Amino acid sequence: MIDYKLHIPGPVDVSAEAYQAMSTRVMGHRSPDFVDLYNSCQPQLQELFQTKDPVFLSTSSAWGVMEGAIRNLSSKKVLCCMCGAFSDKWLDVSRRCGNQADGLEVEWGSHIDPALLDEKLSSGEYDLVTLVHNETSCGMMNPLEDLMKVLAKYPEVISVIDTVSSFSVVPIPKDDWGIDVILTGSQKALALPPGLALFTVSDRAFARAESIEGRGYYFDFLEFLKNHEKGMTPSTPAIPQIHGLKYTLDQIFTEGVEKRHARHSRLNDMVHGWVDQKGFELLPEQKFASKSLTCVRNNLEMDIAGFVKALKVEKKIAIDGGYGKIKGKTFRISNMGNETDDSMAHLLSCMDELLPRFLRSL
Repeated sequence: MIDYKLHIPGPVDVSAEAYQAMSTRVMGHRSPDFVDLYNSCQPQLQELFQTKDPVFLSTSSAWGVMEGAIRNLSSKKVLCCMCGAFSDKWLDVSRRCGNQADGLEVEWGSHIDPALLDEKLSSGEYDLVTLVHNETSCGMMNPLEDLMKVLAKYPEVISVIDTVSSFSVVPIPKDDWGIDVILTGSQKALALPPGLALFTVSDRAFARAESIEGRGYYFDFLEFLKNHEKGMTPSTPAIPQIHGLKYTLDQIFTEGVEKRHARHSRLNDMVHGWVDQKGFELLPEQKFASKSLTCVRNNLEMDIAGFVKALKVEKKIAIDGGYGKIKGKTFRISNMGNETDDSMAHLLSCMDELLPRFLRSL
């Protein structure tokens, strides 16, 4: 039995109220009741995505939509902006889909430099760019607005932006910034169980998809659009997840979107303050640090594995001991979703109590 609270970078903790909403009786997915549920989510989703375009619901992880974007939108060559584990994976996914692809690669924790993106796109080789806005593996948030200004110079290049761990944490004005595709998942700041992906697609991207053969079916953007116009999804959806999504959307708008953004920023600052106070360092440059989680460099040579285990066993709290090639060299703390000043203060207090046992220098 799971008896600990999640402060890992996803999935994050899910409230009892969200679980209760997900227990709502299932209806037929081609019924008027489902159409009402689906359509009731749209205005709030469009406001959160800051778009006039429809928002689609996919019964999958966000990776399904990521792969679908490659299959729907590139016939030439993909440029994958690589700055961490998840953005790095785009290159492999693109090539497995049979596409030509290159990487614009920087060290984990570093941001994608708009000047480097401009230089790569000036070659005219590419028709699609993939970018992870908030690279969860290393706690770095890319300067999305500045990168979109570069992309605006290349109208033949479609943008696909992964906002899996930044959606609803910070404002991301899709239409104002000219983003073609934004995708996210249910298990991060939306604080729902994994299994639901949300995405929105521009008219320009739909036009591109119409010219692409081999889009498949399950993630065909045009199938999503056709079914959306009827208030439905192409395939049988995870209806309990959508009930949970509707509950969550109502909670977000009750709190207020701007207040939600401010809360995430404030809680993130609390963790950064703890990092500074204890003598640790952030992995990314402060200017580009994530607002939804904190990736801490193990400059104090702490026994991270022991600390993480003790926190889970003794305090019933789970944080993350690093991801991929920086596992053991970093640890990560999430502040996204439903966290509050009190819940973050409790986490930091528990960490304070255990920390001295695991610092090798003491």
